[in-house]
Amino acid sequence: MRIVHLANHAQTIGNGTVNMMVDLACMQARMGQDIVVASSGGGFEPLLRRHGITHIPLQQSRQPWRVPSMIAGFNRLIDRFDPDIVHAHMMTGALISRFGSMRRRFALVTTVHHELQKSASLVRTGDRMVAVSRAVALDLQARGIGPERMSIVLNGAVGAPRLVCRPAAKPVRLMHPNVVCVAGMYRRKGIADLLQAFALVREQSANEREFMAEPHLYLVGDGPDRGSLETLADELGIAEVTHFTGFVADARPYFASADVFALLSHQDPGPLVIAEAREAGCAIVATRVGGIPEMLDEGAAGVLVPAGDIEQAAAKLRWLLLDRQARGQLAARARQDLQHLSLERVSSEYMAIYQHTLTERESLQRRQMTLEARRTRTPDGAI
Repeated sequence: MRIVHLANHAQTIGNGTVNMMVDLACMQARMGQDIVVASSGGGFEPLLRRHGITHIPLQQSRQPWRVPSMIAGFNRLIDRFDPDIVHAHMMTGALISRFGSMRRRFALVTTVHHELQKSASLVRTGDRMVAVSRAVALDLQARGIGPERMSIVLNGAVGAPRLVCRPAAKPVRLMHPNVVCVAGMYRRKGIADLLQAFALVREQSANEREFMAEPHLYLVGDGPDRGSLETLADELGIAEVTHFTGFVADARPYFASADVFALLSHQDPGPLVIAEAREAGCAIVATRVGGIPEMLDEGAAGVLVPAGDIEQAAAKLRWLLLDRQARGQLAARARQDLQHLSLERVSSEYMAIYQHTLTERESLQRRQMTLEARRTRTPDGAI
């Protein structure tokens, strides 16, 4: 099968949508499919080449004046590669795929990776839409998208090629006990809530130093809100025990050294870091939002707390930092039943969706040809 994956870029900046696309493309190439990735480029080209994947430069922008050149570039790509499937992972690619080649042979699949992509222009363009969790699918249905056009493929990152193929990262030496969070510095990721919860943990454990040394918080990631979050850490009096590491391309050493992994997102349709933390065997505290409960087996593989409930989050973090046995039991449960978070499962499910979509499209085309063949014309040309 010839498959084109479309994304705005292929940069190694921690973008979950790009990471998922790259992993999926590499896994499909391993399965023997003929893969092209079309994007404006980035740091993943060496990995793509290693898997025999062709990368085609294709500028994608939301600026209206660029639309004609984007469509022309896309049409050249289609003429050259003649794909069976075009898989668009971002809104721009979905739109140019739909309107760039009106008499297309390929089937168009769009994946809704994030709430921010849930515009009508994105979700209605594909022959089939894929939601990355049940939570996203329910949201799409509430927006009027019928289930007959939708599939669900839960995100996964166990065995991710972008990590497995990297040289082993150097171990990191963290202070213990600690809480680690790997996330972009965006407010929707709940970093401010985590800072406030950690401040409570530190305050409440101040008189328990014989049971627990002073805890440290490690925030692995970067983003536009980092400055304000550093200011908040200073205001809360925890700046000296809060470590902003910046972006780290391979966070596995931080997972390996974490006592507790925390992700207190306000929105998160299917965060890959949950799968990565489970694969590393972390004790996990996370919020009950989006696809997080599905990725934590509805709480069997991690502790779930309500989003915005800082006191409850603090209580769970403090409990796990104090109770080594409970922490170990939770870490062991996180490692269990990881097949449903594997890239192999994700790739297999997408391949089944591709085949189903092609079959549906071919069936529709046959019906249309049959209807046209049944039309008869009178001698004067009237139907």
